[in-house]
Amino acid sequence: MGLWLLEECRRTWAGRGLTAGLPELLGEAARAEPFAALVDPDAPEFLAPGDMPDRIRAHCRGTAQQAPESPGAVVRCVLESLALAHRRALRRAAELAGREIARVHLVGGGARNELLCQWTADATGLPVLAGPFEATALGNVLVQARAAGLVGDLPSTRRLVARTQPLRHYVPRKDPAGRAAWDAAAARIEPSPRNP
Repeated sequence: MGLWLLEECRRTWAGRGLTAGLPELLGEAARAEPFAALVDPDAPEFLAPGDMPDRIRAHCRGTAQQAPESPGAVVRCVLESLALAHRRALRRAAELAGREIARVHLVGGGARNELLCQWTADATGLPVLAGPFEATALGNVLVQARAAGLVGDLPSTRRLVARTQPLRHYVPRKDPAGRAAWDAAAARIEPSPRNP
């Protein structure tokens, strides 16, 4: 689902006159109570556009959780839930591939979100490499450059990206209590029927 939930929340809040920017919302999220509310970001009720904060609160009430009231608490719910969705998807991919995953590579706009990147590292227990941030546009340019003969094969194109794009590195925190908290949070989320 990516950051759809967060962007829909921001759109709803802007329509209600909330002028807080993303940095302020992320600061509020960092200070909000950890794991107070969690959702499955891939659940069908979150697919359509609309009042996402109210949908998140309704989902939380329907699953006997404390509904997040402040924008910061809603953002925290969304980001922690996305980090747990990353964890679930990576574990399933590793199981299907029959191999271990050594690190997570987040690309696109979500790679700019430091809380999401750090919480993904913490939730998965894996290091996170974040960037390139404009992956779609960069990929398009590189495909066209390869077609025009301006760059070489795939390995040389990857080396070009590695040399020219800033990447951020996030390491999972080693706090055993934090690790246990992520494990307990993961156990609370029921996967949606189409994502067993």
